[in-house]
Amino acid sequence: MAQTIVFGTDGWRGVIADDYTLENLRKVALATARYFARHPKRKNGVVIGYDARFMSREFAETVALVMAGAGIRIKLADGIVSTPMVSLLTLREGAAGGIVITASHNPARYNGFKIKGEFGGPAHPEMIARVERELARVMKLRRLPPARRTLAQLTAKGTVSSLPMKQRYLDDIGGKIDFNLIRRSGLRILSDVMYGAGQGVMDGVFPNVTQMHEIYNPSFGGTNPEPIAQNLTALSAGVTAGKYDIGIATDGDADRIGAMDERGNFVDSHRIFALLLKHLVEQKHMTGEVVKSLSVTKMVDAQCAKYGLKLVETPVGFKHICRYMTEHDVLIGGEESGGLAVKGHLPERDGIFLGLMLCELLAVRKKPLSALVQELMEEYGNHEFRRVDMHLTVREKETIMKRFRRPVKSLGPFEVTGRSDVDGHKFFVEGGWLLVRASGTEPLIRVYAEGGSAAMVDALLGAVTGS
Repeated sequence: MAQTIVFGTDGWRGVIADDYTLENLRKVALATARYFARHPKRKNGVVIGYDARFMSREFAETVALVMAGAGIRIKLADGIVSTPMVSLLTLREGAAGGIVITASHNPARYNGFKIKGEFGGPAHPEMIARVERELARVMKLRRLPPARRTLAQLTAKGTVSSLPMKQRYLDDIGGKIDFNLIRRSGLRILSDVMYGAGQGVMDGVFPNVTQMHEIYNPSFGGTNPEPIAQNLTALSAGVTAGKYDIGIATDGDADRIGAMDERGNFVDSHRIFALLLKHLVEQKHMTGEVVKSLSVTKMVDAQCAKYGLKLVETPVGFKHICRYMTEHDVLIGGEESGGLAVKGHLPERDGIFLGLMLCELLAVRKKPLSALVQELMEEYGNHEFRRVDMHLTVREKETIMKRFRRPVKSLGPFEVTGRSDVDGHKFFVEGGWLLVRASGTEPLIRVYAEGGSAAMVDALLGAVTGS
């Protein structure tokens, strides 16, 4: 039988009832169990959590049943949890690894299976490759081994146990962020959990937090649970109408962040990266290397030059940042899509942690978020950024990528001064850059641009999109 289950960056995702079926999930779970059965920390078991998607709990219980049946001790979340909670508990429990049933920010029709390493972050590519090799063997089986015990029986035996992840998580980050300072500051915080796994976390700790979309709704209200500007119009309106000091948004599994200032203006991940880097160095007096994907603002480059910090640039994908963080002393690492990781926490994206760190920053600086963003622009110059996703036919996708594989002398009115082909094709112009990347799994091209003005960014993007 041909292998139809394809793994991505740190696991597998698929359309529910199409390729993401109970049968396929059992196969992936068995392959993963066989991988962890040879892990040095196998006696400490595997941590499993699940998000707020359709049937995520049932899917997680299915995985627990298969893996426990294969001899792996399972520590199963006692409710809906974020991906970073699973990563943290994997690390704190000394587990062989972690599994999260989630499709993160993808549309509601998807679910997924993320694998976490013992270090508390996304599985390294070679780990995923080993699971895939096991999966190839599992796919050849005529039938899977039958379940000899129920989940209740495995729980009674102690092979499966319940783990209170949410409280353990809050206890942990309470030692890393000054909760009391945030409480005393009187900051009024509006949090949009986007019907996702961030439910019941921040508002359970801070009396001055109001949460939006904090109900179980596997359709996510008809909007993809991705914290980008076009999906956060309700948050923007809520911030201004309620006179909140900050709006914070987290995605479906709460590992990504988006923010609104007190005027309802979207603060993208580039500016959040720069704000937190400034906070870590100037207020917390911390040091270390900085690692970013090549689609992140050049403002970070200027900050590193000012602070004397080593800057490392990686291809797009948090897996590259995670690996570097597990091998080096990194102060902060991040990518364009709202995923950032900070020293002293995890080599993992964590939207809730980052949102609270932004609140800590506001409490320390005692200035509006809009003023802090303006400080960055005054210090490093104006940096505007935008990304366009082009949904194309396979032939159109290849035609466009072939065009940019060739020498490019200009992009609209801008002369190209250099290029990089490390990941896609990145072109440098005076005062900005353009990156063209093709998806490896979809007929999709992502086009990124940064410049000194919105007009410049639009012109750079237009050189690709024709608009």
